[in-house]
Amino acid sequence: MEMENRLIAYLFEYDALMNDLLIVQELNLPQCFIAAGYIRNYVWDRLHGWGPRETHDDIDVVFYDADKPFEERDRRLTQTLIAATGNRKWSVKNQARMHIRNNAEPYRSTADAMSRWPETVTAIGARRTGDGRIELCAPHGLEDLFGMVVRRSPFFTDKDDYLERVRKKGWKAKWPRIDIIED
Repeated sequence: MEMENRLIAYLFEYDALMNDLLIVQELNLPQCFIAAGYIRNYVWDRLHGWGPRETHDDIDVVFYDADKPFEERDRRLTQTLIAATGNRKWSVKNQARMHIRNNAEPYRSTADAMSRWPETVTAIGARRTGDGRIELCAPHGLEDLFGMVVRRSPFFTDKDDYLERVRKKGWKAKWPRIDIIED
């Protein structure tokens, strides 16, 4: 609980992210979170003693709606967020259909889908609630995030793909204090 409270406090201190969480909340999508690099990178910047550097390549918005798993809907939602903010980094994906791309069994929820992402430290999301609180989705917990550890998710079986992804991301050059577990 201590790490959850710490992350929530960090998020409340980042005005741009809080604004983005509010905009995404207004979409009223089920099980919807801003996730992955936007949050991870911000926390790593804080832990390195830096301010937000906006080093994320995209703003991942993930949700779960098995009744409407249409890719076109994701594109429209992405365009809605771009139009609302002027930021072209938005990427909206309904996790109810992402199992097809990943050649996997259907996911049961946003948390189930996130648990299968390549790294545990990437599988972290946040959303605003109607009463202004922040809820987190972190199927692998927050220990790796605050411990600055990159490790392969236990559900992501392709070790070579994981290692190639980590190499291409260049995280160690951006955050020298992180530890990358290659196994």
